[in-house]
Amino acid sequence: MVTICIGKVGQAKGQKIQLDANELVSNDEFALPEKNAFGNSFRDYETDNGRKDIVEQHYKSSHINQTYEFVKQMREEYMKLDKAEMGIWECCELLNEIVDESDPDLDEPQIQHLLQSAEAIRKDYPNENWLHLTALIHDLGKILVLPKFGGLPQWAVVGDTFPVGCAFDESNVHHKYFKENPDFNNPKYNTRNGVYIEGCGLDNVLMSWGHDDYMYMVAKENGTTLPSAGLFIVRYHSFYPNMTFIVKAKSWLMLRRSSHIMNPSLQNIFQQS
Repeated sequence: MVTICIGKVGQAKGQKIQLDANELVSNDEFALPEKNAFGNSFRDYETDNGRKDIVEQHYKSSHINQTYEFVKQMREEYMKLDKAEMGIWECCELLNEIVDESDPDLDEPQIQHLLQSAEAIRKDYPNENWLHLTALIHDLGKILVLPKFGGLPQWAVVGDTFPVGCAFDESNVHHKYFKENPDFNNPKYNTRNGVYIEGCGLDNVLMSWGHDDYMYMVAKENGTTLPSAGLFIVRYHSFYPNMTFIVKAKSWLMLRRSSHIMNPSLQNIFQQS
């Protein structure tokens, strides 16, 4: 299994971090950079910066192959957590070998992304230690592309995530390729709610398989001391098509197109204060 030790220095093993809800927000406002590493707007999938074809081919493979049954099989296999046991930094170093094919904004090894994310968050939110750690570990699940962890193709590890088992939302990047997905024309899966009940809650919805859900399972099953907000970020940070986080002073505003599958408790967590 992969063991990730998450906690405060000097904290007793297994002891949970008790955080007040007010500690999970910041009084500072996050300033989003205007340009990516190539001088273009972020998440620009049309400008040819040398990665356009690579990124599009990635999403084509993802959208064709990420079916409801495939996700169930992957979760069953990787829920065993029987691949390795290591510390956080050892895991971080493995990302030196990985460049994310789905990313139009960056073509550097993923360890750089982890460090940049953690340092940027620490600069803007110096008092939220749990958020610094969340930023550092959020992409560790990308080790799934390495042979030791199954050698999965990148379309099964990285890129935007989306619900499976219901209709594919048109806001997904390169949506046209979903037409070749076996679930697209399956009446069991191609309706608005699909296999789900209205208001069932995001926790009960299967997302396309990838590093997000894997890292969430690793952290949760190993007794993480991260607060629920941290686990939520780890699990859904690639859920771009249906979720936009706007970090503002003392508020997290969640804009969603999938409100029909979101339960009231989740809505309350992210409503604007």
